[in-house]
Amino acid sequence: MVSIKNIKFGYRKHVTVLDEFSLDFSQSGIYGLLGKNGTGKSTLLYLMMGLLRPQKGEVTIDGISATLRRPEVLREMFLVPEEYDLPPISLSSYVKAIKPFYPRFSDELLGKCLANFDMEPNVNLGALSMGQKKKVYMSIALAANTRYLLMDEPTNGLDILSKSQFRKVVIEGMSEDKTIIISTHQVHDVELLLDHVCIIERNKVLLNEPLVEKDEPINLEELFIKTVENK
Repeated sequence: MVSIKNIKFGYRKHVTVLDEFSLDFSQSGIYGLLGKNGTGKSTLLYLMMGLLRPQKGEVTIDGISATLRRPEVLREMFLVPEEYDLPPISLSSYVKAIKPFYPRFSDELLGKCLANFDMEPNVNLGALSMGQKKKVYMSIALAANTRYLLMDEPTNGLDILSKSQFRKVVIEGMSEDKTIIISTHQVHDVELLLDHVCIIERNKVLLNEPLVEKDEPINLEELFIKTVENK
């Protein structure tokens, strides 16, 4: 369980991104984290990873403070940021370097994810385009088999076919004990994946409810607009 309690955070002294903000991710499944620009979606992911520290309040992962960055917590978490780079080495060398940190890393799942993305199993990371790097890194993230996987705008930079492949990869990499949190503006790319949707503002949660119990398919864009306009 990820628990965010009454946190306050700002990047500059007089600019607050999150204020008295609380939210729990209490069940496994795939969450969509939605909100307007500047509402703190990416910041929340970094706070969960312990890469940022709240100025007030606390973020806990299974009861342990995220700011402690305890090894037993970090081995159960993986972050795919919106922007990143990869070293100019082979994929096999990269995987060999990170596997000791993730005790349930699955080479089999990595191979399946890469195949679904039409990627070769041992590419040179330095020779890839940004879209190809995203495919490889998301494959690694799922293969790490962590309990918590955080993705920030994962479909940015992917073409239409790759977005369809992304959905297939996430579904095949999902398991009952995993929690995947996807922060995105591209709601059409992920709405078929989601079990749960969270729509946030700076200091409150506008909507936090499951989608799997709905009798009819949800138009996530319409739901988002309606929720924000009626706040």
